[in-house]
Amino acid sequence: MAGESVITEELNKLLNVEFGPEVYDIEKGMLRRFAEAIDDPDPRWLQEGSPTFACAIVPKELLHILFNAEMPLKRLLNGSSELEYLKPIKAGDVISVTAKLTRLRQVKGAEGTTLFMFTEMTYTNQNGEVVIKGKNTYIKY
Repeated sequence: MAGESVITEELNKLLNVEFGPEVYDIEKGMLRRFAEAIDDPDPRWLQEGSPTFACAIVPKELLHILFNAEMPLKRLLNGSSELEYLKPIKAGDVISVTAKLTRLRQVKGAEGTTLFMFTEMTYTNQNGEVVIKGKNTYIKY
C-alpha cells in the first residue's frame, strides 16, 4: 500500500454533500436514559440534554458510509469532537441533524497509511434555530 491512495472515488464523491436531515424527537425518557448512561445525577439533564448529549443523536447515514467504505484500512478511531452550543436541547424539541464530509487527508504514519476524515454537523430545532454546530475527525488506519 506504500504510495497508494486509500482515498477512493466513492469517498471523493461524498465531499461537501449534505446528508440528512435525520430527525430526533427528544423526550424525557431519552434524556433520563442518557443521564443514567453517563452516570450524571444532575436533575437538569432530565429536562435538557447534557453537554455530551449530541453524541447520542448522530448523522447515521454519513457515518455508516464512512465507517464501512471499502478500503484496506480497517481500524477506526474518533480523533476529535468539537461542539459549539448555541441553545440547549430540551425535552419536547424535534432536532434535525445534517452532516457533511468536508475534507480527507491521507498521511504516512508510524503504523502505515492513515486516513483522516473531517465532518461537520448541524443540529436544528423545530423552530429552525441552530442549536449545536459540530465538527468531528475520524481516523482510519
